[in-house]
Amino acid sequence: MTSMPDRILVYGVTGSGKSTLAARIAERTGLPYHSADDLSWQPGWVPVPDEEQRRRIAEVCAGERWVLDAAYGKWRDIVLARTQLVVGLDYPRWLSLSRLVRRTFARTLTRRRICNGNVESVRQVFSADSIIRWHFTSFATKRARIRAWAAESPGPAVVRLTSPRETRRWLDSL
Repeated sequence: MTSMPDRILVYGVTGSGKSTLAARIAERTGLPYHSADDLSWQPGWVPVPDEEQRRRIAEVCAGERWVLDAAYGKWRDIVLARTQLVVGLDYPRWLSLSRLVRRTFARTLTRRRICNGNVESVRQVFSADSIIRWHFTSFATKRARIRAWAAESPGPAVVRLTSPRETRRWLDSL
């Protein structure tokens, strides 16, 4: 690729570091960073209604320059229609899961506010809606999607990164 694309989607399994990488891409390139969780969750862990999520994402994606850190199934079509580059984090389960568990338990202890003031709790960690449970539910599908896009993308270019070292090298090349 001769120049950096203006519309980048960072996609990966839960816990792979999508938000962190998207923020670093934004820092290096000057592209505006948008958090999918901030667009999808209201205070009290109340989900933004689906049609409003689609409207918010469409507004972001209508812009000429952005980095987005996820593509939820509810609105993936909107994002992919405008994305110029997908950066796929295809890390092994042990790595993404260990990062997720560490991050989740640290947030429950520190009560760090995320996505519109929400706080992760021990109760959530062990609930049916647990982000750790979501990791197990979604891992294979997300990983297969990254690999399929990398093998034969019907749309945007795809960079598939399989280790943190490879990701750091790619980021350093920006």
